[in-house]
Amino acid sequence: QVQLVESGGGLVQAGGSLRLSCAASGRTFSNSAMGWFRQAPGKERDVVAAISGSGTYYTDSVKGRFTISRDNAKNTVYLQMNSLKPEDTAVYFCAARAGAVYHYNYYRPGVYDNWGQGTQVTVSS
Repeated sequence: QVQLVESGGGLVQAGGSLRLSCAASGRTFSNSAMGWFRQAPGKERDVVAAISGSGTYYTDSVKGRFTISRDNAKNTVYLQMNSLKPEDTAVYFCAARAGAVYHYNYYRPGVYDNWGQGTQVTVSS
């Protein structure tokens, strides 16, 4: 099991930036693929980005604006979000998988074993 705690959400104006953090504890973090998902009210939980030994992956709507990274020494994964838009407003969740993810499965919530509680990101216009 991995325990995940997100932080860094908040209210920001359109065009602004936020950096989300996800602190992990439990099994070996460096062997885990990590993902960021988001869920807006009334919508499904969708992938934002993922990072694995196989590479980094992004959904099309955030490419060029968001960057996922990890610090294995700190057991933490980050999501740097720039040029934020009102449509980025959602609860953002961190997820972990024991093992790698690839281009054909990184976007599936079901491949991840553990989830954080989420952090709210609100972008005002």
